[in-house]
Amino acid sequence: MLLTDCHTHTEISPDSSAALSVMCRKAQELGLQAYAVTDHIELCRYYPQGYYQTQPRNEEDFFDYAARWEQSMQQNLLAKALLSDKLHFISGIELGEPNADFSLAESLYQDKRLDFVIASLHELPDKLDFYFLDYQQEDAESLLETYFQILLEISRKDCFDVLGHVTYPLRYIAGEAGIRINMQKYRDMLAECFKAVIQNQKGIELNTSGYRQKYGKPFPDADLLKLYHDLGGRILTLGSDAHTPQDLGGGIAQGTELAKACGFEKICFFLRHEPHFINLS
Repeated sequence: MLLTDCHTHTEISPDSSAALSVMCRKAQELGLQAYAVTDHIELCRYYPQGYYQTQPRNEEDFFDYAARWEQSMQQNLLAKALLSDKLHFISGIELGEPNADFSLAESLYQDKRLDFVIASLHELPDKLDFYFLDYQQEDAESLLETYFQILLEISRKDCFDVLGHVTYPLRYIAGEAGIRINMQKYRDMLAECFKAVIQNQKGIELNTSGYRQKYGKPFPDADLLKLYHDLGGRILTLGSDAHTPQDLGGGIAQGTELAKACGFEKICFFLRHEPHFINLS
């Protein structure tokens, strides 16, 4: 049985065309106890394009995520009302690049319509999303060092509930580009991120999308997930990062088994920013 899926997208996200009604139907078919919709809100382009006095860098450089925010909140509230007797529907958001405007991130986090915030880092300042970078032209190790430095800065803020896919760049650096990365070089930096999250009474997600991608492993992998647990981390959500109904729940069973193997006795989902734990035994 699949327990939860706490990272999914609908057509409000620019990289999805999935209708919420179809996603909700799939969540019920899977028998999920808890289901979160966490559409993309990128804070580096939250306002309309004119605010930034810049031009889109490519066809995926969308602006005015403020409008998507309102659409998402309205959609989520409707779904919560309709599904209240069927499963725990979680009104969530994936807050990309909160470091672009921490004050705004903290303000959005306080929105009463919101249950759950994933903080994610998809791109570095003055860089495109890791998805678009040409790794023949980039210094992958330098990118990762900057990425983990910013992730640590985010970890110390009160604008999220869990850090999302903490090793996200590896989806493209190691998975798509096939560049071998010695993650031991960044282990201490990730340990500091985990310590900050734990001290801040926040958590991380086990993002299972890597199981269905070239990378072949979740984000983070078993070694780093165990590090988080050994440092005292107990707040853990599982998310498929599904952008289609076919991917909803994808890898969650594997992720559940991995969590148990790394010492976790419980996973959780969030309602009103409070973790609700589910026993894995």
